[in-house]
Amino acid sequence: MAGLGLAALALVPLASSLTCWRDTNCTGPTDTAFPGPWEANNFSPASRTVSPATVFSLDDTSATTPYRGTSQLEGNGTALVYDFGIEVGGIVTVKYSTTGGSGSLGLAFTEARNWIGLASDSSNGAFGSSNASLRNNIDQGCNEGALHDYFTSAGNHSYTMDLPHLRGGFRYLTLFLLTNSSGTALDINDVTLEIGFQPTWSNLRAYQGYFHSDDAELNKIWYSGAYTLQTNNVPTDTGRWIPALTSGWANNGTLSNGSTVIVDGAKRDRAVWPGDMGIAVPSTFVSIGDLESVVNALLTMYAHQNKDGSFPEAGPPLLQQGSDTYHMWTMIGTYNYVLYTNDTAFLQHIWGQYQFAMEYVYKKVLQPDGLLNVTGTRDWARNQQGGNNTEANMILYRTLITGSSLATWAGNSSLASTYTARAETLAGNIIKNTYDTAYGAFKDNNTDTTLHPQDANSMALLFGVLSNTSSQAQSVSERLTDNWTPIGAEAPELVNNISPFISSFEIQGHFTIGQTDRALDLIRRSWGWYLNNPNGTQSTVIEGYLTNGSFGYRNYRGYNYDSSYVSHAHGWSSGPTSALTNYILGLEVTGPAGSEWRFAPQFGDLTSVQGGFMTKLGVFQALWNVTDGGRGYEASWKVPEGTTGSVTLPSLPAGCDGNVTWNGRHHGRVGGRGGMKSGAGGGWHNVRVVPW
Repeated sequence: MAGLGLAALALVPLASSLTCWRDTNCTGPTDTAFPGPWEANNFSPASRTVSPATVFSLDDTSATTPYRGTSQLEGNGTALVYDFGIEVGGIVTVKYSTTGGSGSLGLAFTEARNWIGLASDSSNGAFGSSNASLRNNIDQGCNEGALHDYFTSAGNHSYTMDLPHLRGGFRYLTLFLLTNSSGTALDINDVTLEIGFQPTWSNLRAYQGYFHSDDAELNKIWYSGAYTLQTNNVPTDTGRWIPALTSGWANNGTLSNGSTVIVDGAKRDRAVWPGDMGIAVPSTFVSIGDLESVVNALLTMYAHQNKDGSFPEAGPPLLQQGSDTYHMWTMIGTYNYVLYTNDTAFLQHIWGQYQFAMEYVYKKVLQPDGLLNVTGTRDWARNQQGGNNTEANMILYRTLITGSSLATWAGNSSLASTYTARAETLAGNIIKNTYDTAYGAFKDNNTDTTLHPQDANSMALLFGVLSNTSSQAQSVSERLTDNWTPIGAEAPELVNNISPFISSFEIQGHFTIGQTDRALDLIRRSWGWYLNNPNGTQSTVIEGYLTNGSFGYRNYRGYNYDSSYVSHAHGWSSGPTSALTNYILGLEVTGPAGSEWRFAPQFGDLTSVQGGFMTKLGVFQALWNVTDGGRGYEASWKVPEGTTGSVTLPSLPAGCDGNVTWNGRHHGRVGGRGGMKSGAGGGWHNVRVVPW
């Protein structure tokens, strides 16, 4: 793990002052909310203008040297690779000089080391080849080409990429010489990058949340999710161009109003995808804290609501239609945003449209089974969708539960009761019609299918369709492990693929029912595998990969066997960032802006954890330490005055009964097989538990 830290630190900041993107108004925080040694895990650059960390020859990728400035290309096709050490994105400037005749300087980009070469990895949506013979189960790609700066004579030159060719995500930049003149040489004097993401922040390291534990790998995983989310907050005029180009790339599409918006991936699709936000937004809240990008994404979805009440599957310029699940994710995203901000003006503004959207989707609940009948069948990439699909019904349950909270916050208690009653009825119908008692998990739908999907079963645990104390929940959790491989959980609904997006729901599902070790195991084997993969970015979270360990995610399902198209900085895979804060640290908000909260730490195999985040009400921070070999623990937390919370003190790891001292006073006993629950108000709280 030390190598990862050194690589991140080796990226050289150049700007002497902190700036925002181009002419963007600076509206973000100017400093971190929680300074401390954990900031060494933060991958984010200290400046908006940076240089590469190392350089090596394309002919010999093993001979890496620190980037120090001038390097030479001599002869046609010679190439050097500039490694920034982490995922970056933006506008590159190269200053160079030439001798001899004419030629061109080429620039090619890639996120993964696999695709280093004279052509960039794929991002425009046209995929790597139109030749069907090349798509016959063969991973290929990288015909998106390169940028070129042409020179006609010897001299000093400077090239800066134009804005439409902004490259949203890459780690490696290949610079190469093309020339027909045998005596032509090119000296590369300076390479810099203007960071294009997080456009409204003058200080890219000003995180509003943190996490730190005695497990260095988990710390890096948390920050890799946070940094991914930063790379996904982009200027609103830098979306991927639609319709897709047949060659090259263009990132000058309009995404939303405002100055910044959250998209699905740094390199691609660079569009608002509400389903992705189901994972990305909770992780954003506890880490970087940028909710301005979130509200702009939601507002663009509401601005493009269809006349029948449905939302597009994706925002502009794509505006893809026909997804019942992503329609509901826009609604769940509305809840998440209001929960984190208590933005009542936003809620009032969209409330009528929200209710219209709810009635649109709830009309699809048909009798006699009382289940959602999916007709908008586009989804996250699963192979089957439609009819009484169980995953979609789980999402509808969550939509109704969160809708009830929104109705309460909007002052409509009657509507809140209606949504709650609908949710309770739906949960019963889901269990009755799709729970496979013989197998011990949910089927994909209410037919005789033998498919027991990862998504629906994970959501059943996380969303509370099954009681977290029920034997059914424990069975589902155990059955999910049947899909595990040494490098992650295969999704049966997308065979041979590992989806960190769906696994983000799974880890939270295990945590929800108290299967702490199981959740940590999956985090380490999946996210740990990618973080330590020498061909990855070693700083972000990947969209998906195959069970064979290749990056060919969705090769047979929409990506035309173009493995270079896969995004290596995809916010929908950032689930461990929120999960480690909400479940391991144990601190989460349950009422608007944290007016209500929960503290319920889970120890697992860890012995020391601390972390925190901010809301408009103030600081939320906690820490705990296991002592005396598991025979005791201490916990402290700080929450704003005037708030109220629920506290669950866990059993002692050693399994014995514990004596609880709370703020210096005896507070009762923690049982050896069950925790203690209590209410609490704002301020600092200190708890010490020792053997009874």
